[in-house]
Amino acid sequence: MLLRMYTRWAERQGFEAEVDDVQYGDEAGIKSATFTVRGTNVYGLLSAERGVHRLVRISPFDAQKRRHTSFASLDVIPMLEEADEEDIEIPPDELRIDVYRSSGPGGQSVNTTDSAVRITHIPTGIVAACQNERSQLQNRAVAMRILKARLAERDRAKREEEMASIRGERKAVDFGSQIRSYVLAPYQMVKDHRTDEEMGDPQRVLDGDIVRFTEAELRRRAAASS
Repeated sequence: MLLRMYTRWAERQGFEAEVDDVQYGDEAGIKSATFTVRGTNVYGLLSAERGVHRLVRISPFDAQKRRHTSFASLDVIPMLEEADEEDIEIPPDELRIDVYRSSGPGGQSVNTTDSAVRITHIPTGIVAACQNERSQLQNRAVAMRILKARLAERDRAKREEEMASIRGERKAVDFGSQIRSYVLAPYQMVKDHRTDEEMGDPQRVLDGDIVRFTEAELRRRAAASS
């Protein structure tokens, strides 16, 4: 539901969104997904969505129609431009590259050949995968870009920690165990717990209309840093 919400949001904003990798659940749903969004200021906008999202609904998989609560976490990292990627060199002996058969629905041999690629950076354990492209070579190139972006984000986080230790203790403004709740039962409500922004139409929000929430969080951040 979150994956659809963000891809629909990207469409509404005129951004380009592409799903790079999806790991399906054992029984239903999605375990994890990686997607790329391209557009002006898109990283700054999506950074306001980073955190844990809570969903409350009558589960369609429960025969007794009981209310269930589930959680999903969104991580947002900037994708490096081609020129910047060349600056990151990873020794081949630090990589483990696995190929496997693409999972989930698909056609045109996508599920009958070992074209999906998973790359593991051995020293850090960071993993990137792609199964969306038609060829193993294309999947490998996309997975490598994602891996480099994740390594760059790790380095960026290290630098931020070092700066924080120099400045002293500072409250985090974009991390929390639960940033927003989407309640579909017994009442209808979406509430952002950082800004107290609310909307009584969760279907509209889950269809990608999240602008008021991202803008409210960005205003809160600006006020907190001033």
